[in-house]
Amino acid sequence: MAKSNLQFKTNYAVSSTVEPFYKGGKVQISKDEKFIFCTCGTRVNVLQIVTGKIVHSIEQDDQEDITSFALSLDDEILVTASKALLLKQWDWKEAQCTRSWRAIHNVPIASMTFDPTATLLATGGCDGTIKLWDVVKQYCTHNLKGSSGVVHLVEFHPDISLLQLFSSASDCGIRMWDLRSSQCLCVLQSHYSPVTSLAFTPDGASMVSSGRDKICTVWDLKSRTARKTVPVYEAVESVVLLPEDEDFSEIGVKTKEIHFITAGSKGVLRVWDASSARCVFTQTLPSAPSAGGSEEGGEDYGDPRSLTYCLPLPSSLRLATVTAEHNILLYQLPSFTTQQQFVGFNDEVLDVKFLGKGDTHIVVATNSSQLKVFDLATSSCKILYGHTDTVLSLDVFKKGSLFVSCAKDKSVRVWRQDPDSGQVSCVAQGCSHANAVGSITCSRMKESFVVSGSQDCTIKVWDLPETILETDGDMFQLTARVTEKAHDKDVNSVAVSPNDKLLVSGSQDRLAKLWSLGAPGADLALLGVFRGHRRGVWCVQFSPMDQVLASSSADGSVKLWSLQDFSCLKTFEGHDASVLKLIFVSRGTQLLTSGSDGLVKLWTIKTNECVKTLDAHQDKVWGLHATRKDDRVVTASADSNITVWTDVTEVEQAEEQAKQEDQILKKQELSNLLHEKKYLKALGLAISLDQPHTVLKVIKAIRQGEDGAKQLEKTVLKLRQDQKESMLRYCAVWNTNARSCLDAQAVIQVMLTHLSPEELLQYQGARAHLEGLIPYTERHMQRIGRLLQASMFLDYMWQKMRVTGAPASMDSQDEEMDTASLQVPHPLFMIDKRSGEGGDGTKEQGDGEERWNEGEAEEDDGLEEDANCPANIEEDDDDEVSITRKASVRRQREENGQKGKENGNHHSGSEESSREEDRGDQTEAKILLSAASLPPLQAIIS
Repeated sequence: MAKSNLQFKTNYAVSSTVEPFYKGGKVQISKDEKFIFCTCGTRVNVLQIVTGKIVHSIEQDDQEDITSFALSLDDEILVTASKALLLKQWDWKEAQCTRSWRAIHNVPIASMTFDPTATLLATGGCDGTIKLWDVVKQYCTHNLKGSSGVVHLVEFHPDISLLQLFSSASDCGIRMWDLRSSQCLCVLQSHYSPVTSLAFTPDGASMVSSGRDKICTVWDLKSRTARKTVPVYEAVESVVLLPEDEDFSEIGVKTKEIHFITAGSKGVLRVWDASSARCVFTQTLPSAPSAGGSEEGGEDYGDPRSLTYCLPLPSSLRLATVTAEHNILLYQLPSFTTQQQFVGFNDEVLDVKFLGKGDTHIVVATNSSQLKVFDLATSSCKILYGHTDTVLSLDVFKKGSLFVSCAKDKSVRVWRQDPDSGQVSCVAQGCSHANAVGSITCSRMKESFVVSGSQDCTIKVWDLPETILETDGDMFQLTARVTEKAHDKDVNSVAVSPNDKLLVSGSQDRLAKLWSLGAPGADLALLGVFRGHRRGVWCVQFSPMDQVLASSSADGSVKLWSLQDFSCLKTFEGHDASVLKLIFVSRGTQLLTSGSDGLVKLWTIKTNECVKTLDAHQDKVWGLHATRKDDRVVTASADSNITVWTDVTEVEQAEEQAKQEDQILKKQELSNLLHEKKYLKALGLAISLDQPHTVLKVIKAIRQGEDGAKQLEKTVLKLRQDQKESMLRYCAVWNTNARSCLDAQAVIQVMLTHLSPEELLQYQGARAHLEGLIPYTERHMQRIGRLLQASMFLDYMWQKMRVTGAPASMDSQDEEMDTASLQVPHPLFMIDKRSGEGGDGTKEQGDGEERWNEGEAEEDDGLEEDANCPANIEEDDDDEVSITRKASVRRQREENGQKGKENGNHHSGSEESSREEDRGDQTEAKILLSAASLPPLQAIIS
């Protein structure tokens, strides 16, 4: 019954993404503390703190990397500097460049800052010079020389009346500049490595400097001397002063003296008393592991946990830090509790899984030793410390609150997420592999065991304690129940069957093997080997419904195997490179695969058909996982992007059904409008439906009505411009067909008559459509010319036939061809009533009128006969030959008749000849009446 209601998926749409927004460089927070500005290659991204979303992205037109930027203190002006030596001023809220000018620096700008009035901009270059710019009057005011090396730090004194600027370069000194005289007042010497930051007291009398020489110096700016040197025992990247008017007694601040916070290579924030040079508070990171049991491990500069920036948010009493791994963390003072975490750059994402009871989170393994857990609703992130080397693979238990990870550190870890608070902690660890653990899977029915596959070619089964979900604080040490030498090369993938009785492994040795897990305590038993892939097997998965399994390989193929006889049932080929991951969806009837080509493909197993190809990544897609409800999919790639896809099959089908219903209603409405002869509304509706054939039917209906030309002109001129554009596009197509060219030319005539050339050329694609009309119009004119010649020949033959059949007394007068009739345009073809004189002359004329009426009836019915539209020149040529042949036959018969009279033939012979003449007259009248049903020539040409 469930199978009968199964619906195949046809498409997925991107619902959310986790993209890199910070790849190193400067970070600045707006004065209103709502946005974080950070550099990302050629862009400056603006991150909204509340939602964690990128709200603005300011990108360089020249695609040059941004070396530095500065935001004015009033949050109005943003100035960026690029490697192209250009300075650009932006209206960042609109992402528009308002002004750009060439920097006078000969090399890229390394640092820049605004003064408190947002009038002066200071830029420090890699050439050792400092330039000051008046951004209001738009000119360079100062050019300060004297620094040696790269000027990596510039800061204005907070008291703008002093007009002082502080800078630091590679010479490790702090230069104080007087902007009135453009002279260096003094050089403050205390540090023996580059100075990383400066912090001024509110009164501007003191300043604290930090450096990578593991000291901080407190300066008296009035005497321009060092008041205190504080050894901090770590390379300090940033220093921030604690507000003096707040109570920080709970973190050990007892006096009103200067206290400052340092952020550096140890990765923790510490509060220092400047007067006593003592550390009064050290932040604790409960999630951070001990670095191999040695405190020295956290002091090396460049450690992933080290801090590169520390920024105050004084209004909300918060602090923002930036780590070496480009993570931005917000702390609440004075408790130093973590409020929010944003991951600026994930590097290469190796695996991703949905997490939580309602699949509300995702856990991500990046090219790092930390795991990252993202809340999909807020984009905030929790960073999990535990592994000491790159995490390679993840898997989640059925209930979604327990998951496992494995890494290059040869260990396996089990993590548990608290369903209420969302906090994640490590509850178990196992270490007995001899090499990096590259794949891991867990039991499917309950949380009973974990299976890992390693680069040491072995498979290990780890039993979990039954109390693992209830444990609090203690971490279990796991021991492997079974160790099996499974393959000759690295084990890339392992998977457990839905009933927890079978295990499949895939290896770089191009084989997949099926194992029996057996009862607890039993060893692994090899059941069969799946052979067929030409290269290493990257992923293996059991079907959730049938006794089959699927494997993907570096040979670009996906194979479906039978568990009964280990034979290959189907092969799916479509990826241009290695297929790295696969999962079953739609209750085992469809497959999702991801490859090194950056594509994700949806396959229907029954038909071997690739239903959809999803393209949202630029590099290898390592991670692929679906929710338990099978309605969402997450993919993760080496391009640092994580994409969440939503199944939109039902939505698209509902939209398609609604669209079809709407089309039916509109068609019915169109039919009603045509019946009521409301041509304007009918034409507009047909154009909105984008149905050229229906529009043509409306045009024909208008032209066939009373005063069709005027009605058509009136209707076309009332159309909107976009509708006229569509009409012009349709006419270009209709004009290619002889059956519809007359309608096209009628519409074009209206447009060319009432619209100016300038107005026509403003229509979308008008030039191309008009150019397409010319050759077909010329072809139609040539056909009309040939038809005109044929009609003149008919008139000539008619005149000759009148001469032949006239009395002898009129021979001399009628032997000359009456050419006057050829010069009269209306009617072009004439029927001489005398040709029907005789006993049944009236009847012949009546027959001709009946044929004429029949021709008009056919035209009213809309049938495109050759007489109504001269579409086939070859038929006209055949008519011409036929007329010539019949005229010759008749002339011969007349000559024979005259000879019979002269020779005194019998009266019966004369009657027979007369009957033949009558039949010839009827034949010629039939031909002439057919030609006469053509529309007037001038109407066709117009």
